[in-house]
Amino acid sequence: MSTLWPALPANDPRGNRFLRPLRERPSAILLSAQALAMVGLAFVGPAQRPIISLVGLVILTLAIVTVRATPALTWVSGLIALPALLLELWSIRDPEHGAVFIAAHSLLAIFYFYVGYALIAYVFDDHWVTRDELFAVGAAFTVMTWAFAYVYLVVQEIYPGSFAAYEGVGERTFHELLYLSVANFTSVGLSDIAPILPLARAVGMLEQLSGVLYVAMVISRLVSMSVLRRS
Repeated sequence: MSTLWPALPANDPRGNRFLRPLRERPSAILLSAQALAMVGLAFVGPAQRPIISLVGLVILTLAIVTVRATPALTWVSGLIALPALLLELWSIRDPEHGAVFIAAHSLLAIFYFYVGYALIAYVFDDHWVTRDELFAVGAAFTVMTWAFAYVYLVVQEIYPGSFAAYEGVGERTFHELLYLSVANFTSVGLSDIAPILPLARAVGMLEQLSGVLYVAMVISRLVSMSVLRRS
């Protein structure tokens, strides 16, 4: 397994045992954090956007740590994440500034796409399957859904009324768009949120295709590595 983290001794006198899970299972921690965030955001109202942004920033930090443990270049992730972080803080301070909102969430989408690529490269880097690589498969899946959710936020900001729900056309929250993203990426289609304007529908179709290709690619890779290991 490729990693940029130094190995920790069995008896660590510096008290770094608490960091061991983060060093050894970064993908599992990222996956757990995103799963908890998906549930936690359900209890956050639309008016509490700073809390939503804070959750996103925490996951962003975990994502950077995860990228450090993959073959991807750490400085590239930092180069994308730093301005995204600054713009997101600016967006929280001035929520009415549309250009800053679009720039911040566009960079966040790019960053999460990059993290997804890094995790996939991490899985494909070895000739055998490790436990953390199995978690990386799930983490890459959730990372991609978050990336598309940020794209939907940008589309909605540029074209208001891009998404509709049972109650009609209106501004959708990040949690609603994340729900749509998960439904699209899994190709189950079980969502009461629907894209109704052309650009929103185009992004939705791209996500559905990406989800099908991801599942097919990962399953074929895991099966081939399992067969290779047995032989």
